[in-house]
Amino acid sequence: MRITGAQALIKSLEMQGVEVIFGLPGGAILPVYDPIIDSPIRHILVRHEQGAGHAAEGYAQVTGRPGVAMVTSGPGATNIVTPLANAYMDSTPLVVVSGQVATGSIGTDAFQECPITGVTMDITKHNWLVTDAADIPRTVAAAFHVATTGRPGPVLIDVPKDISNAQMEWYWPQTVEDLDLPGYHPNIEGDPELVHRAAEMILEASRPVIYAGGGILKASGAQALYELAVRTGIPVVTTLMARGAFPDSHPLCLGMPGMHGNYTAVTAMQRADLLLAIGSRFDDRVTGKVSAFAPGAKVVHVDIDPAELGKVRRAEVAIAGDARAVMEEMLEALGSMGIGPEGSAPESGSPAARRPDLRPWISEIRGWQERYPLTYDRSGDTGVLKPQQVVESLRDAAEPGTIVVSGVGQHQMWASQWWRFEEPYTWVNSGGAGTMGFAVPAAIGAKVGRPERAVWAIDGDGCFQMTAQELVTASAERIPVKVAILNNAYLGMVRQWQEMFYEERYSEVYLSPDLPDYVKWAEAMGCVGLRVESPEEVGPAIDKANSIDDRPVVVDFRTDAFEKVYPMVPAGHSNDDIVVSPTEEGAR
Repeated sequence: MRITGAQALIKSLEMQGVEVIFGLPGGAILPVYDPIIDSPIRHILVRHEQGAGHAAEGYAQVTGRPGVAMVTSGPGATNIVTPLANAYMDSTPLVVVSGQVATGSIGTDAFQECPITGVTMDITKHNWLVTDAADIPRTVAAAFHVATTGRPGPVLIDVPKDISNAQMEWYWPQTVEDLDLPGYHPNIEGDPELVHRAAEMILEASRPVIYAGGGILKASGAQALYELAVRTGIPVVTTLMARGAFPDSHPLCLGMPGMHGNYTAVTAMQRADLLLAIGSRFDDRVTGKVSAFAPGAKVVHVDIDPAELGKVRRAEVAIAGDARAVMEEMLEALGSMGIGPEGSAPESGSPAARRPDLRPWISEIRGWQERYPLTYDRSGDTGVLKPQQVVESLRDAAEPGTIVVSGVGQHQMWASQWWRFEEPYTWVNSGGAGTMGFAVPAAIGAKVGRPERAVWAIDGDGCFQMTAQELVTASAERIPVKVAILNNAYLGMVRQWQEMFYEERYSEVYLSPDLPDYVKWAEAMGCVGLRVESPEEVGPAIDKANSIDDRPVVVDFRTDAFEKVYPMVPAGHSNDDIVVSPTEEGAR
């Protein structure tokens, strides 16, 4: 069957089971947009290419399937660089198709030409410039394979306009060997000897902590993590990217560690004698000053990406492998050593029977939890609306399984701290890159991926102004997301640092509570707009927003401008220097 390269591209996406493309057409990609008309794939027309990328990320984070975005050449391609970088940092599977000028014009500075494969070389797992229409099916299949296997991540396919118009004989690659990926062989299973040694170290530790990272969610490993924690009795910290991987309500859950993690999670890691780091990468926001991080802990590090092993912290046992597969192997090894199902006693004479008693460690942790709970000042003027109160109210009114999407800044930390995550894939955010403007388009993608779930975006006023035009997309496409703006009239996290570390020299951080008028802006974009200015208005506004399901809703919460995120580890300091809220007992 003879078809055009453009038809082959869309047919290849169909063969990969693609349900939706987020995109924006232009000259170089125009031939590919014609066969979309006849395709069952849903195309969602965004208002900016950055929105296409973030929407595809949101879709990927809640479904586990790769998000797909399509853009034209030149500025269309450069506009999606930020989502590619974001997805690369957060290991999100993303397939971006970009148009390119005709092959004969490449290198001539043709209209809307950009060497996007060179631009994105360091922020994609791999990218391809297609120079023969016959290569399109194999390239698309390879792109999806690379994006979704090993450590997931973004890929890009750059398709010149003449290649899209050229004829080719349709085929579809049948095996991985047909994809021409020499040297790409991700390791899934852990080394049995190393897994056995890790199990031995678990049984030797008296102050162990499981340091659970986002790689557990990428590996669909939440159930294996639960089994590992409850069978061993080891407490769990869940990083910003792993929120929901272990239920917050479980007694072994310590919450989020790091710069704005809670005191117990941070301190437990500092005092641990064993860190079982699974799908985590010792990010600087978690470790603080690396040389002072968990000084007495031995480390077992499990990661699908061998490059992460030993990159920041040397591990006594470093296992390259899929997080879920290795945890399951650990459970099997522990079983052979006498650690049976939850609630069963260790077998007499087994290594497990000689294991140190963890009760003193758990008791110490409980003491920290009682003395240093997350808190904020609730005793101020009744007219002052605290952002933490808004998050708590949103949480308490949310139906089970609600998906929470955040932007980046203070509101992101408050959302992660004060929401209770009970199941995986209900928290979507930008972690490694810290991309402001992420929330609104990512919420749209999340709602498209899980239309049966309620989706709340918790955003800041600074973040919202960067990508709020995508609410036009949500309105036009009937995607009823809900957006809570924690409007403090500042670039809040920057202001907090200036207050604490720059002697209150507030340089270029003031926005405005009234410019723009968020209610009118929302209404202009086809949304319902609400404004909340006092604590007593919070509940009714949230109830009204939750009752609307036929269009997007934006709620402008006028929050305390000078509220800060606590706890906080100052940049470059040891985690032992954690600063807790002035309202906490023993505040430093």
